[in-house]
Amino acid sequence: MSQTSSDDAAWLRRYRPVPDPAARLVCLPYAGGSAPYFRPVAMALDPSVDVVAVQYPGRQDRRQETPISDMNELADRVAEILERQPALPLTLFGHSMGAVLSFEVARRLEANGHGPVHVFVSGRRAPSTHRDETIHLRDDQGIIDELRATDGTAAAILNDDEMMRAALPALRADYLATESYRCAPGVAIEAPITALTGDRDPKTSLDECRAWAGHTLGAFELQVYPGGHFFLADNGPEINGMLNRHFAGRVRERV
Repeated sequence: MSQTSSDDAAWLRRYRPVPDPAARLVCLPYAGGSAPYFRPVAMALDPSVDVVAVQYPGRQDRRQETPISDMNELADRVAEILERQPALPLTLFGHSMGAVLSFEVARRLEANGHGPVHVFVSGRRAPSTHRDETIHLRDDQGIIDELRATDGTAAAILNDDEMMRAALPALRADYLATESYRCAPGVAIEAPITALTGDRDPKTSLDECRAWAGHTLGAFELQVYPGGHFFLADNGPEINGMLNRHFAGRVRERV
């Protein structure tokens, strides 16, 4: 196996084989998240959709690698790897940190003439909105407290000191990448954007989420679901149904 293919396999995880896919969905996790979070999506979508989840360095089986703490560097790496994949109509789906990353990856792919057909951004305010957040500067307990507040990590993991010690370097790097990221209001991608948010998400107000409309030259849609920052967990069937409807046209073309 070449170094390039080995590197691609480290970054991109597929949980369901698709011999002859009609389209590809790339899922980008939240801060501290990992690729298996999107395994249920792979199982729920039409079998002709190649569902790919990105595994960032510094976690799980990549825990020996140095995590990337700069959003632009992370976007460069992901875009470079996606460029090497077999050509298919591409959709990006990112949650929280992954939403910003999906936007930056889309910018890079469009610049190279291989832009996505659609970008779904979930649980994150628009790139041009800013909150003065410094979670990455907190001590270890402060970061753990933040995880408890957003309900995104199982209590069994939060109470396991060994697991948390292993996870904290990647978490801190992810928060630094997200909190140091800046984007001007006029920066936009050509692909349509659908923004998803929870109606009780403390991290994103509805106005901050609507501001994504200013970052696309295409169509914009806002979808609000019941729940907090991790509303995806409670609305899986509805969101997977939305994604299946998005892919339905391309799937029918292959029948």
